[in-house]
Amino acid sequence: MPIKEKTGIVISNKMSKTVTVAVKSTIPHKKYGKILARTKKYKVHDEENSCQIGDIIKIRETRPLSKTKCWCLIKKVGQIQNI
Repeated sequence: MPIKEKTGIVISNKMSKTVTVAVKSTIPHKKYGKILARTKKYKVHDEENSCQIGDIIKIRETRPLSKTKCWCLIKKVGQIQNI
């Protein structure tokens, strides 16, 4: 199986070595075909506590690191403006 990678925006960095990332995706409605926007939140391991709120980061699936954390930070891509 390929390793899953996603890109999202950091929405919380209050925990130690953990950030919460919101990943947006679009899916078509099953019956009507309208494109719907969906947002899912992931807990991501950030070893150096380097992420700030509003950073755009790339994450990778990994082994379970805690009860809710099974993603790790790959790299920072950028930062969104006007937060």
